Amino acid sequence: MARTVSRLYDNYADAQRSVNALETAGFTSYEIGLVSRYRDDETLAETSSGTAAGAAAGAVIGGGTGLLAALGVIAIPGIGPLVAAGVLATTLVGAAGGGAVGGLLGSLTDYGVSEEDAHLYSEAVRRGSSLVTVRADDDRAAQAEAILDANRPVNTRERRDAYIATGWSKYDPTSKGYTAEEIRQERERYLRR
Repeated sequence: MARTVSRLYDNYADAQRSVNALETAGFTSYEIGLVSRYRDDETLAETSSGTAAGAAAGAVIGGGTGLLAALGVIAIPGIGPLVAAGVLATTLVGAAGGGAVGGLLGSLTDYGVSEEDAHLYSEAVRRGSSLVTVRADDDRAAQAEAILDANRPVNTRERRDAYIATGWSKYDPTSKGYTAEEIRQERERYLRR
């Protein structure tokens, strides 16, 4: 039986290292997914939604090898422009093409992420974090977790508590994505913890 293992990263380079390590371990683009508001280490937050919406989904936009060589720009309601690769890119392209509100939330739950976690992950991506997922058979799930945990993931329990302390209860797809300045301030807040 397969299950989805997911981790958030505040540093895009940590997410990239996780994807590379998963590929080296033999996980494929049909098993791995990446979504982020970053391309390389540059935020897409200041990119106009029109530009991102007009970009061809699945277009190659960055360097790298394997999955990271096939990052596509997608505009998602409530988040704005983001890069996506792998299995999540495929589901997000379908959601964006169909005009689905909250496309990331629905894509995550369709991929096997609990609704509670999908709300947290969608909110974190909106605020500038990167999400890496991998669908693994039970016999490989521990290996996927070890790889993802080796690259400084966010402590999701602490992050959820921090969001709740500010009045957050769930992801709202009608909210605007954070600006580059808001993302910078968000990062500074968690670096001080």
